[in-house]
Amino acid sequence: MTSSVSREAYGEASDRLGAETASATAAQLASVADEILSVAGLLRAQPRLRRALTDPSRPGADRAELLKSLLAGKLAETTVNVLGTLVSGRFSKPSELLTATERLGVDTLLASAERDGKLGEVEDELFRFSQIVAGDSTLAVTLSDPGAPVERRVKLVQDLLKGKVHVATGRLTEVALEGFGGRGFEASLTRLVELTAAKRDREVAYVTVAKPLTDAEEQALAAKLSAIYGREVSLQVSVDPAVIGGVSVRVGSDLYDGTILRRLNAAKQAFAK
Repeated sequence: MTSSVSREAYGEASDRLGAETASATAAQLASVADEILSVAGLLRAQPRLRRALTDPSRPGADRAELLKSLLAGKLAETTVNVLGTLVSGRFSKPSELLTATERLGVDTLLASAERDGKLGEVEDELFRFSQIVAGDSTLAVTLSDPGAPVERRVKLVQDLLKGKVHVATGRLTEVALEGFGGRGFEASLTRLVELTAAKRDREVAYVTVAKPLTDAEEQALAAKLSAIYGREVSLQVSVDPAVIGGVSVRVGSDLYDGTILRRLNAAKQAFAK
């Protein structure tokens, strides 16, 4: 969400969702999330509907009634009420409504995983799958191909992950395939990992090492990074023998590269001058 007005609309809808689902079970939250994401799919496919629901010349109440007339009787009352609150807010451009709806669905999925006590597991599963995709060029091209029907790519991912991950992980992966926030597939996965960590009030630290860290090494590194950033840090570790030794850590836009590979490259550049 790029404007203050869309953030305000999202905040009001999020507050209403929280109030209406305060006593909901994880399964009930997952159902609401699925409905919200289905509406996001409708908005993605219907530009004219996005424009109608963000038309600044129409009062917010009228836009909410338009949406409710389309959804009433088809989706849960909570879903209709929350999305009615969302479209009654103001948006600078129609695409922001789609972004806000996607984000609301994702946050509801994360709330479902949190209520199920599986939020950390979902974060790790998303990251591990992103690493599998990054390490398989054929799979990466297949899943990132905008020319391939989303349904076909979703079916492929469902077959790959069936019975192996939490239900929220599988659904979030489908959101990534649809291009969460207008991003490509792999960038969408990365963003979803970060949102999952943020739901746990943590920063994500992407760590690259030549060989796996021991539990003690991971704990020491996490403690050091937590001290630097003033909040808990979630380590997501990749093993890449090409770095030879040392550790590379990326947190947001900060990069700490202490790998032997970086030092060798720096030395080569120095000798080349």
